Amino acid sequence: MTESAGMDRQRQADLLRRVAEKQDRAAFAELFRHFAPRVKGFMLRQGVPEDVADELAQESLITLWHRAVTFDPAQASVATWIFTIARNKRIDRIRRERRPELDPDDPALQPDPEPPPDAALDRQQEEDRLRAALADLPAEQKRLLELAFFQDISHRDIAVAENLPLGTVKSRIRLALARLKGRLESD
Repeated sequence: MTESAGMDRQRQADLLRRVAEKQDRAAFAELFRHFAPRVKGFMLRQGVPEDVADELAQESLITLWHRAVTFDPAQASVATWIFTIARNKRIDRIRRERRPELDPDDPALQPDPEPPPDAALDRQQEEDRLRAALADLPAEQKRLLELAFFQDISHRDIAVAENLPLGTVKSRIRLALARLKGRLESD
């Protein structure tokens, strides 16, 4: 930013330092008067509608107020920092606009209705039968089923973890499933 543009870099840095250190409203007002029209113009050149450009300019400068203490003059000039904030605000706006609004009445977002009492009882009885059938399995088969189905571990990883041949792991799981099936079908 040149002095002919109305404010030199050192003045900008001094004003921002006053905002950061003392929450100096007069310094902020001067920065706002200087940068708000420039940020708005930047947004308009990017094809942003005028009302949105106004909002983004205001949001950018409000962010400057809240985050002034994070400004590091060794990283960028005040102008670069403000225009980076503005660019990020624009990107955030675009992302929000592209994300569809969720309709709270959408059936897919509604919780499943509570099952009728008789269905809930049937489900509980099925779970009890399955638990009892699992309890009757030999310990090594039960352990392998738990690893494979409840912890979602691959047969190969189970073989390594349990120090068993892969074929043994697969055989024990098949046997366990066959026993469970037979037990549940006979009940």
